[in-house]
Amino acid sequence: MSPLFTGLLILFALLALLGIGTPIAFALGFVSIAALLIVDGAGSLSILGETFFGGLASFGLVSIPMFILMGSAVASSPAGKDLYEALDRWLNRVPGGLVLSNIGACSIFAALSGSSPATCAAIGKMGIPEMTKRGYPNEIASGSIAAGGTLGILIPPSITMIVYGIATETSIGRLFLAGLLPGFMLTALFMAWTIYDCRRRGIGLSALTERFTMKERFAALPRVLPFLAIIVGILYVLYGGVATPSEAAGVGALFCIILVVVIYRMWSVTKVTGMFRDTLKESVMIMMIIGASELFSYTLSSMFITQSIAEWIAALDVNRWVLMAIINCFLLFAGFFLPPVAVILMTAPILLPIILQAGFDPYWFAVVLTINMEIGLITPPVGLNLYVINGIAPNITLAEILRGSIPYVLCMVVGIILLCLVPGIATWLPELMMGKAL
Repeated sequence: MSPLFTGLLILFALLALLGIGTPIAFALGFVSIAALLIVDGAGSLSILGETFFGGLASFGLVSIPMFILMGSAVASSPAGKDLYEALDRWLNRVPGGLVLSNIGACSIFAALSGSSPATCAAIGKMGIPEMTKRGYPNEIASGSIAAGGTLGILIPPSITMIVYGIATETSIGRLFLAGLLPGFMLTALFMAWTIYDCRRRGIGLSALTERFTMKERFAALPRVLPFLAIIVGILYVLYGGVATPSEAAGVGALFCIILVVVIYRMWSVTKVTGMFRDTLKESVMIMMIIGASELFSYTLSSMFITQSIAEWIAALDVNRWVLMAIINCFLLFAGFFLPPVAVILMTAPILLPIILQAGFDPYWFAVVLTINMEIGLITPPVGLNLYVINGIAPNITLAEILRGSIPYVLCMVVGIILLCLVPGIATWLPELMMGKAL
């Protein structure tokens, strides 16, 4: 049996397990163990524990629960509400300004939480009722939040980028820098479409008559600026060589907890322990996926499946941009069914050698991959953000949320095209701050 045929059987078995609702970590682990038993016999089980633990024995992984704790602290407080109100006061004079406020709040909250579902839930709980109350259609109200929430996996500090860096042994600090300008670019594309769509439909123009004094606008900032200062501080210590990502994440989490406790008077032990409980649940889930994916990668490699796939793709006699188009289609398809962390852990080690051989920058590719994963978050059948929005706004149907999200999917496609035409959007800032990658 050829390695490629064996790989197809493993893939079908994995998809079957995922299709019946098996948790990703258990599906990966079961398929890996079953394949090793069938091919190598019971003797192969002796390396399972070592391989699983080896996937978790990286100091860089410490930053993941710290960034999750930082996001959990912010998400459990009224910080999102204050951020939303502050932006609404500054953007109300722009057509569709309320939608722009939501997208802007999503981009900033995404940087604080690093989580797309958390961003959707925190901003959507306030933004969607307010938009529908002011006459915005359900499609625009829900679609803009679903799309804005996807920015959480691109704008640094991003958990997805940390996972990519660990999976491919690339610099996490450089990855954060690579995602910064593309994150702003996507935010600008989302806002540009929103202004055009609202002006075309004549939506949200009544808000232009509402005026806020400069005193009212500045009064909304004191509760928001400390959290923005944390983001700036984390980026500074990372790129200034002051601290590692794990150290920066730990300090950022500590300051976020202190701020939400002091600013919002969250002295209750129940609320504080709730932050740690949510952090523990999400961190364990991600760590289980990482450990199981390491076992899965070992299985593919030991059966020469990974090497055969790489050789088959490399042997394709096509232009490198055609190759990149094929890879993009593959990533889009994978993102339709699997969450970003799982896709990155399973595909990045296989695709990276091919990308390098074709002459593409690995940090640029990380951004392209992440935007593909963003599209998967707002497209069925999985479309995690769609279900999050439906959960917090059950009066809006999934069909309406999807219709509102489609224009933003096209904005992301435009973003990928722009990155292909101008790779410097992703590579310029890392090279400016940290020099050329070796």
